[in-house]
Amino acid sequence: MTSKILFVFILNKLWIYNFLLYICANKLILFLISLNKMNTKLSFIFIAIFSIGYAQNKQQTIPKDSIQQLDEVILSASVIFGNKFVAKNRTGSSYYVSPNELKKFGYTDINRILRNVPGVNIYEEDGFGLRPNISLRGTSPERSSKITLMEDGVLIAPAPYSAPAAYYFPTVARMQAIEILKGSSQVQYGPFTTGGAINMVSTQIPDSFSANINASYGSFNGSKLHTSLGGSKQNFGYLIEYLNYSSDGFKNLPNNANTGFDKNDIVAKFRINTNPKPRFSQSIEFKFQYSDEVANETYLGLTDADFKSNPFDRYAASEKDNFKADHLQFTATHILNITKDFRITTTGYYNNFSRNWYKLNDVVVNGTKVGINSILTNPLTYSDYFDVINGTTNSDANSLLVKANNRNYISKGVQTKLDYHWYGKNAFHDIEIGLRMHYDEEDRFQWLDGFNIINGIMNLTNPGTQGTDANRISSANAFSAFAMYKLKYNKLTITPGLRYENIDLARKDYGKNDVNRTGSNLLLRNNKVGVLIPGIGINYKINNDFSTFASVHKGFSPPSNLEGQKAEESVNIELGTRFTTKGLRGEIIAFNNQYSNLLGSDLAATGGTGSLEQFNAGEVRVNGFEMLLNYDLVKTNANYKLPITFAYTFTNSKFLNSFDSDDSLWGEVNIGDQLPYIAKHQFNTTLSLEHKDFELSLSGRFNGAFRTKAGSGTIPENEKVASNFIIDLSGRYRVNKNTALTLNFVNLLDSTYAVSRVPAGLRPGLPFGIFGGFEFKL
Repeated sequence: MTSKILFVFILNKLWIYNFLLYICANKLILFLISLNKMNTKLSFIFIAIFSIGYAQNKQQTIPKDSIQQLDEVILSASVIFGNKFVAKNRTGSSYYVSPNELKKFGYTDINRILRNVPGVNIYEEDGFGLRPNISLRGTSPERSSKITLMEDGVLIAPAPYSAPAAYYFPTVARMQAIEILKGSSQVQYGPFTTGGAINMVSTQIPDSFSANINASYGSFNGSKLHTSLGGSKQNFGYLIEYLNYSSDGFKNLPNNANTGFDKNDIVAKFRINTNPKPRFSQSIEFKFQYSDEVANETYLGLTDADFKSNPFDRYAASEKDNFKADHLQFTATHILNITKDFRITTTGYYNNFSRNWYKLNDVVVNGTKVGINSILTNPLTYSDYFDVINGTTNSDANSLLVKANNRNYISKGVQTKLDYHWYGKNAFHDIEIGLRMHYDEEDRFQWLDGFNIINGIMNLTNPGTQGTDANRISSANAFSAFAMYKLKYNKLTITPGLRYENIDLARKDYGKNDVNRTGSNLLLRNNKVGVLIPGIGINYKINNDFSTFASVHKGFSPPSNLEGQKAEESVNIELGTRFTTKGLRGEIIAFNNQYSNLLGSDLAATGGTGSLEQFNAGEVRVNGFEMLLNYDLVKTNANYKLPITFAYTFTNSKFLNSFDSDDSLWGEVNIGDQLPYIAKHQFNTTLSLEHKDFELSLSGRFNGAFRTKAGSGTIPENEKVASNFIIDLSGRYRVNKNTALTLNFVNLLDSTYAVSRVPAGLRPGLPFGIFGGFEFKL
């Protein structure tokens, strides 16, 4: 009885809190008006629509019409779309990777999944997708640091504002769906609004009892074990999930040491809820997630000559390189359904990520230090240094400097979304207002260890003192808000939106000589930015088989904590059409992103120093088009399906000004140069044979050549990653309704190809692999 009283007390307190947030939302919009008079009319429209709509009788009965037949419902705050129907009816580009699509190939690599999505540019690094580099419509792909990454609607990058480079990326093998949003409606999801947002939807609490086991084993001693158990009763639901994903790796060290990884994920969810009823039903869901990873991964690649002869070798000086990390997340989500048309969702979240990437950083010969990227780029110039790296010569003490890139990240906050919709004559109205208070930080406490190399074996000669390489804390306090209004009138849909970001960025640098952090040599930096981010999208449904849409919005990316540095800004436009004709379904979209102030970042992952300092790259134009086609080749056959999908992306980029950068990724830039690491052409096609008892799927993807330094004209061979075409094959046989057998081939033709020249030297893609497994569910 006591626990029941406590439960009711908690829910009622949360209801009061959320009701107060509605009042605050109106105050917030008034506050935004005072900040920017140019947006007064738009903000006033939001207030008026919400206030008038709230005052209407929400229980009115309206005859069914074409608008209501769209079956509009208020979506969970953990998703952007929730299904393909909603995704294809957005007033902008969007893509929903469904559970069935994820199961088709059983990929554990996010890179392979996103290759099917138009408008996504990727360059690989480790062959397994552990730390992907993702670009949406030409944003800088390095460590996916210029897109908004979320899990269940919550920011998931280690420190999204102060240090967004995604050294942590959720394990895609435990995801139920993946959502990719581009276009104007991304102003709902910040802070990065230029390219788009990716939301990974984790396994949801099932409506009834469910138990699942998915296991596989194959090449490189690679294995996956994914289990889950959950269910729901009238007033509660639960889920427990475990995933292990590991491999011995496909690269070869001279001492035959393991070059793979081992990663574990544990997730637990618990929900309590009141009885379903038309008014004031509510629930609260708790989520716990923990993961750890040990990966024998390196920044050290290969020279061009060594890649041609032995592309899967690693140099002796990388034997100590190792990545260790753990990630902890807690969230609590309260949902208050005031009516079936009005919902308030509040989520509190806390993420803690710790990692130490222990890796070769510099080589010292005769007292002179040179970075590994410079050595591998110019092995003849630095031949003495290169001989030390490949172990062909014995070296002095402390000739190899291995950096412990020890960092701890915190990301926490609370966010609330109010979603209300109502119907008028031939019209549907929906308004969303969101608020978020957020804090994140990156704490660097790094050091260098000295090694020598004797007969190809590394030996510790000088253990470093912790905190003597980097000893600083970067942080960000951020308040954000958005308002998005949707009007559907007959065949026309209009969605104006407005976002506000207020960010206070800071850095405390204690210096290399104050490892106890007394503050005796403390250096402080601070930068503040406040910005309004408007956007509007329009969709017109000409008939049931054809629609056209367009959108324009402001792109934004936060600056660094360097005082006075301006944010990255752009104006983004898209125009597209969706169609169905004689069984062919598709969409074609043209886009243009005009940067007024592109920001580059000094990342070790791109061959830089790793300071994370940003620099102004000036004006840039990125444009192109995307195409997606779907067709069933045997649509008249009741027993078989033969669907084929084709996705193509063309991306063109051009600097509109000249500048000189010390960063190896940019170098000297002239007007007309192209952005590095963005392929101009890429396409993917998938062909499946589907039957109730089995399924075969063949996927082929082409990634065009791209340059690794800004430039124009013919790409120099030493600044080029050549094009490649990779084929994967998967099969599934359903033994019965509970059991299925799987067989997957990756890189079926065993193509040898390079994927990148960063962080240092050429790196190979995953070679041929075969993996067999089974699935069991209750």
